[in-house]
Amino acid sequence: MTTASETHGRSAAKGLAAGSVFLVMLLAALSLWTAIPLGWIYVGSKLTNTQFPSAGPYMIVAVGITASIAIVAWLIARLNHLYMTITGTNRLAPMRPSWLKSMRDTAPGHGSTTVVEAVLMGSVALAVVTLTAWFFVLAGSPLPNQ
Repeated sequence: MTTASETHGRSAAKGLAAGSVFLVMLLAALSLWTAIPLGWIYVGSKLTNTQFPSAGPYMIVAVGITASIAIVAWLIARLNHLYMTITGTNRLAPMRPSWLKSMRDTAPGHGSTTVVEAVLMGSVALAVVTLTAWFFVLAGSPLPNQ
């Protein structure tokens, strides 16, 4: 016979595990738009000593970005499978404020967002925020100082 505290402990551990998997998926998806392209551009820049390189460094950058994105997409798919194993579903519960819920509110419909959709949308939003912060705060002015 299991007690209520044991059941709560297991559900808390499942929630923590599912949240951790979700966070790793989000970071992997964010790397699709940030770390992978920037990393391969950096590698390509170190392969040449001139400002006008041949096609070799460009091809290495293109193939490297493509291969890295394929690997990270495979990783995200594996993490999604792990999330499904932990939670039993790949859908997120709809998040509605309590003041919007009807007293006769029924179970959530089939149109809820999947975990992968939420991860990719979240990573794009984080990438846009990061680019905006870099552009307006860190990049500096392109205008010459006079």
